[in-house]
Amino acid sequence: MARRRVTIVDVAQRANVSKSAVSLAFNDSKKLSEATLQNILRAAEELGYSQDPAARMLRTQRTDSLGLLLPQQLDKALENPYYSQFLQGIGQVCQREGLTLLLVPPLRGSMLKAIPYAAVDGFIVSGLEYDRGEVMALRQRGIPFVLVDSEWHAGVPSVDIDETDGTRELVDYLVRQGHRRIAFVVIETDTPGGYEHWRGPVQRRMQGAVESLDAVGLTLTSPGITVVETPCTRAGGVAAFRTLWERPEPPTAMVAFSDIIAFGILDAAREAGVDVPGQLSVSGFDDLAEASWTTPSLTTIRQPIAAKGRLAAEYLVEAITADTEPDSHQQRLATALLLRDSTGPAPRG
Repeated sequence: MARRRVTIVDVAQRANVSKSAVSLAFNDSKKLSEATLQNILRAAEELGYSQDPAARMLRTQRTDSLGLLLPQQLDKALENPYYSQFLQGIGQVCQREGLTLLLVPPLRGSMLKAIPYAAVDGFIVSGLEYDRGEVMALRQRGIPFVLVDSEWHAGVPSVDIDETDGTRELVDYLVRQGHRRIAFVVIETDTPGGYEHWRGPVQRRMQGAVESLDAVGLTLTSPGITVVETPCTRAGGVAAFRTLWERPEPPTAMVAFSDIIAFGILDAAREAGVDVPGQLSVSGFDDLAEASWTTPSLTTIRQPIAAKGRLAAEYLVEAITADTEPDSHQQRLATALLLRDSTGPAPRG
């Protein structure tokens, strides 16, 4: 026979206090004396009482949980160490504020379908544009959210980085090193029509490259300039290298739009016996931990990943807890070009 569930009434009777006092002990203990609080907690422990999460959420209208809306399936997202650093920043705020974090990947291929099933007080929205259906659904339902790596919109908190400037600085360096056969290995967009129709971080990074090429009279359609889209995975980098290196005149530099793609390029180049940077210069974007100790160490654009997560979480907590309309923070963080061993002068001939 199943054991009867211990209720708040049982705890109140054991501690000889009111039900409201027991409720305060678990939800707002500062309103109780220390002696009363300890008496209630002792009674609850003796009876094996635990709060009903669903009942607490109905009573407080809060879940005390933040949601991170992910643009990829969970296994693919966590394959990229970028998200580990991003989660560290969010986790710092959750720990300080006594909150939990729920990762919300697409449900049956749809991020929009996943939103109603996520019991959270608000969302950090990673890598989606403001006019996407998911973002519109959050606005319509009045759920607080913060955009990360999106576009700035009035009244919407957001955090991003100066991606255009970072990529421009990198391509300027490669051009000064004599590279004119450059392949841009970009994160897959699934957007037809080419660069002009891209949006978000990929578009802004490519804009920096376009500006740098233009300064030396080159365009994305110039001979020797190539753009290849690939999944944002290590395997995507491997596949991109193999496609590009088989060409009659392979590039002398491959500019990956993420470190994880660049690591795949380095793996494939090593397997093919290609000298990096003697025959091929390789660069990334992020400055993940592996970038400094891989062989050769990876030239990359550092972005403050953990700080981006921390700021996004802080802005979301403010939006959730504000009694009035909160400030709509819009923060753009700086990048830094880190020159390491994977890039050098273009090979002669």
